[in-house]
Amino acid sequence: MTTQTGEDWFIHFQDKEAYGRVVHLQPVTWVNDWPMMGIDKDGDGTGEPVVKYKKPNIGKTYSKVMPEESDEFNTDQLGLQWQWHANPHLVWSALMPGKNYLRLFALPRSESFVNHWETPNLLLQKFPAPDFTATTKVTLETTDTTQMAGLIIMGRNYSSLNFTKITDGFELMQVICNQADKVKKEEIIATKTIKEKTIYLRVHIASPEATCTFSYSTDGKNFTSIGKAFTAVPGGWIGAKVGIFSSKNARSARGGYADFDWFRIEK
Repeated sequence: MTTQTGEDWFIHFQDKEAYGRVVHLQPVTWVNDWPMMGIDKDGDGTGEPVVKYKKPNIGKTYSKVMPEESDEFNTDQLGLQWQWHANPHLVWSALMPGKNYLRLFALPRSESFVNHWETPNLLLQKFPAPDFTATTKVTLETTDTTQMAGLIIMGRNYSSLNFTKITDGFELMQVICNQADKVKKEEIIATKTIKEKTIYLRVHIASPEATCTFSYSTDGKNFTSIGKAFTAVPGGWIGAKVGIFSSKNARSARGGYADFDWFRIEK
């Protein structure tokens, strides 16, 4: 990666595990029919990685492009940025072409549920930048008071905004779970009663410590902070991830879902 953004990422974030492994390009030259990566600055025959290098002349100018990040959910396939927390099943989700939203069915949690470390149907993507904001619009369609949907920062420690049906409306809560991989329980940090079944959920991630702050809105314009800041940590062999989910109590009746209108990343 040769842009200034790429250079900053490599210099300042290579030691912050929450951001995952840094992907960048290195020059390669052929020496005695063998590829040598980087630049052999001291002449010992071994290439060393470089932070900055001139782009090769490929005879044409191309515009800068980035991997997919945001998703409007208006096609019949998820964007390539998405990864399920475990091997997926067709019954977990459905894209609604023409209606332009993603339906996540409320998969029953296991009888022994403690935290989301074991939840397979988390739809996640890797952090796309050192500083960014993720926002999603979700509508909860259910009469089941055990069903929840939400926005999550996932890792060995995680935090989420859970949007849940209650008897006389809906409830939004921030939870934090430290040492989720050690089967520790979630802690409820803050709660807020919501009348509407549609809500906008947002999380802002700030470098250099991957500090996450959550907020919500009922109109998509005015956002209110909720809970407290959370420092993201990596998962198993990966950096932290951001994404969405829908689930319910293991003993609940079948049915119920959450419709996600879109998921947008701003940097």
